[in-house]
Amino acid sequence: MFKKYIMIAGFEFLKLISCLFYRMSDSKQLVIYTDGAARGNPGRGGYGILLLWGTARKELSAGYRHTTNNRMELLAVIKGLASLNRKGLSVKIYTDSRYIVDSVQKGWLKNWIKTDFKGGKKNKDLWLQYADLAAEFHIMFHWVKGHADNPYNNRCDELATMAADGNHLLQDLVYEQESGYTE
Repeated sequence: MFKKYIMIAGFEFLKLISCLFYRMSDSKQLVIYTDGAARGNPGRGGYGILLLWGTARKELSAGYRHTTNNRMELLAVIKGLASLNRKGLSVKIYTDSRYIVDSVQKGWLKNWIKTDFKGGKKNKDLWLQYADLAAEFHIMFHWVKGHADNPYNNRCDELATMAADGNHLLQDLVYEQESGYTE
């Protein structure tokens, strides 16, 4: 029994040390975790953001009455970048959205912009906002598995779902107009 406790405590200690080391290695760089959620997809939605700079931490979130999960994932990145006061920063963005990571890292977004989103590519309004903001920073995306053991991603998920379930929902005007949504 005592040996089992030591092994469990040792594992928890190693987990804590690795988490602290990970945070310390990024202490000179801005780290943003983001997540989006939608109830029904489309439906009520929200985003959650966690900004980390050394030991400083800031959380942002908002909910929308009718939107999609991909729009909330993308809006989280946009709102996170828009909240920054200093331009030219190196920013690591962690997201569980392959849609975002692949669109940027595989060059799809550049092609969509070049062809004016030909073929009905969705979320043009948000992608253009992202492209304008991204030009002001040095961004590196990292994909993380959602709903797993990453406490920062899990916190963003909590923020996003709480916002989607909240009472003070905003309007995603572009999406509502494009989808023909009426309250």
